[in-house]
Amino acid sequence: MRVRWIAVVLLLELLAGCASESASKPVEYLDPRTAMTVASLKQPIELVPSGSSAGIVIFGKRTSFAYLGPVEWDRSGTYAYGLWIHIAPGNDRPMADIRAPASLTLILDGGPQVLQPIDAPPLGQGAYQPVASWGQTSYFKLTEEMLRLMAGSLKLQLDARAADGSIVSFVPGNDTRPALSEYLRARGITAD
Repeated sequence: MRVRWIAVVLLLELLAGCASESASKPVEYLDPRTAMTVASLKQPIELVPSGSSAGIVIFGKRTSFAYLGPVEWDRSGTYAYGLWIHIAPGNDRPMADIRAPASLTLILDGGPQVLQPIDAPPLGQGAYQPVASWGQTSYFKLTEEMLRLMAGSLKLQLDARAADGSIVSFVPGNDTRPALSEYLRARGITAD
């Protein structure tokens, strides 16, 4: 029985890995409300608590998840960028307001980047859909330089402040560099 369970888990991980490759390809659409072109990943990048197994429910406790994805807003050749972040808290630890100052920090190979909230353009539909209705979603300042750093970084970690003041670290389950590098190429963002 245990061997079957392990085989099923491995098969699901393999299928998830295959699905995440195609889900990471960039997409763009014309927002009908603003006539702005919006470019994003097909699906946001899923992050799990560091040192935790994704989606595991142990003794009634569900772990928190975080999701992030770059967004490009193009209004007639004027480009702006944002980093969409959604935190879906489990019942393991409530999160503080993600828009509060110094609430979120992105850790890359080059060091920490404290994220600054921004207001996204008022679109008819969002670049990404929140995963959990009870989660927190916001956009944060993103530059082309920071996007290049993210695409080239071996380490990508999101530190979020919990309601009790402690830090919850989220990491991707897969290497995010191919998806972010493809996004850069598709957007025409070069290494200048």
